[in-house]
Amino acid sequence: MLRSKGKANNVNIVKVPGENTKHKVIVYALSTCVWCKHVKNFLKQHKVEYEYVDVDLCGKEDREKIKKEISKKGGSFSFPTIIVDDKVLIEGFREDKLKDVLGL
Repeated sequence: MLRSKGKANNVNIVKVPGENTKHKVIVYALSTCVWCKHVKNFLKQHKVEYEYVDVDLCGKEDREKIKKEISKKGGSFSFPTIIVDDKVLIEGFREDKLKDVLGL
C-alpha cells in the first residue's frame, strides 16, 4: 500500500477516524466523483475508519504508483476503488458488497 510518510512519496492520504476499526480500508477516489462521495458517506455513516486518496489531486508519478497498486490487486483503475485489508478490491459504490466484506 502507498504511504504518505516521507519526502520521496507525497501522496496525500487522508485518514478518517471511526469507531469501527476491524478492517483496514483505503478508498481511491476522485475529488469530483459523486460515487466516491457515496462511498465516503457510507463509511462515515457506519463509523468505519478508513483512509482515502483523491487520485485526481495527485501528481502524475503518484497516479502511476496508485494505478500499479490497483492493477496488482486485479483492479481496472476506475473510481471509486476500495481495498479492504489489502485483499478485497471493490470497484464502484457497491453497498451490498461493502456491508458483506465489512461485516455490517
